[in-house]
Amino acid sequence: MTDTEPELQAHIEQWRGYVQRHRAISVADVDEMEDHLREQVSTLQRGGLTGDEAFLVAVKRMGSLDAISREFAREHSERLWKQLVLVPTESEEAERQGNRELTVVLALAVGAGLAVKAGFALLSESAIGLNISLLILPFLAAYFAWKRQVSARVAAALIVPFALAALVLNLYPFERDSATEVIAAIHAPIALWFAVGLAYVGGDWRSDRRRMDFIRFTGEWFVYLTLLALGGGVLIGLTAGAFGTLDIDIEPVLEDWVLPFGAAGAVVVAAWLVEAKQNVVENIAPVLTRVFTPLTILMLLALLVAFATTRSVLDVDRELLILMDLILVLVLGLLLYTISARDPLAPPGFFDRVQLVLVVSALAVDVVMLAAMLTRIAEFGSTPNKVVALGMNVVLLVNLVWSMRLTFGFLRGTHRFADLERWQTRYVPVYGSWAAAVVLTIPPLFAFA
Repeated sequence: MTDTEPELQAHIEQWRGYVQRHRAISVADVDEMEDHLREQVSTLQRGGLTGDEAFLVAVKRMGSLDAISREFAREHSERLWKQLVLVPTESEEAERQGNRELTVVLALAVGAGLAVKAGFALLSESAIGLNISLLILPFLAAYFAWKRQVSARVAAALIVPFALAALVLNLYPFERDSATEVIAAIHAPIALWFAVGLAYVGGDWRSDRRRMDFIRFTGEWFVYLTLLALGGGVLIGLTAGAFGTLDIDIEPVLEDWVLPFGAAGAVVVAAWLVEAKQNVVENIAPVLTRVFTPLTILMLLALLVAFATTRSVLDVDRELLILMDLILVLVLGLLLYTISARDPLAPPGFFDRVQLVLVVSALAVDVVMLAAMLTRIAEFGSTPNKVVALGMNVVLLVNLVWSMRLTFGFLRGTHRFADLERWQTRYVPVYGSWAAAVVLTIPPLFAFA
């Protein structure tokens, strides 16, 4: 079998992504299983079967993957999986592995809580803001490093960004509550999230498929974390209210112990829930994207109208510019999440046209934002916030322009959806590099003020 059969190749990539996300399987094991699958497909094709037929029969013969194939069949019944896949039961080994993973997750969640608790006890308020990501994200990276069974070389590479961030954030002589200190505190977690991504993909950051898996994980993780935060907030509120009726003040306990451990632990637990694949987010992801995409378009169009009624871009309030940047980041996240949740083999549809409207609207807002920022810099001079915002909008502009071109080409039939996927996965590291560059260069450029 060669890669000149794009449809069969897409089937295998979809199968591989499904296998890797639905069980505690190392990257090396998945590689070995994929090699075996490809050998089976090649043998069956030489026997006269078509690519689709060979693929389906080959997966059926992979007895070690029966449980996963059963779930895959349940979600892809239109491709005749129900007729071709055996129906197995979970093994005791799988159950033991699940219990072992839960133990590791809980230990790392407690470790993150202890680190946050120690940070609040030992660090100043401003130092906590700078170091909060360093107190939590290493435990999340450790979970994926353990789960993916990364090599010693990858494990050593994971230490480098966290160590470098710790040195920069704590040795730079920031002025207290300065703009550069706030900028570093905001961008450090973004840069370190990509270090978590390196652990998530098992060190294979060059793989487009695994980068897309990380994009998908990020969206699902955010949904789970939000649900945990909402549920935890309600539970804490009810608990405090119940004790309050008994004239017992437990707010010190909640603030000193429950909130630090709950917030830090939720970061790790949410990742475990995504990995465990409770099949909740998988079902609601298309719903979320179809609900929020039109709403976001309406919001962007309303903002464009508001900008049009402003006499000059100089009259645009600085707070509005900041909010607009946050909205554009939200649009980017929605775009990536929508792409990751879409079936790459499906033909262009109505929602793809809606997606194009979203990209065009965001691009128009980005252009207005760039004009406003350049005008304000020319009129009033540069500041750390203006330079960072300008750079971020340029980074977003490049992505949106090329995304618009590829989406339009997909609708016209001159590009495949895979081209749009590939562009997004290969552009993702730019955001991490930009965040790291901001943390390293902006503070000294503006004398840490």
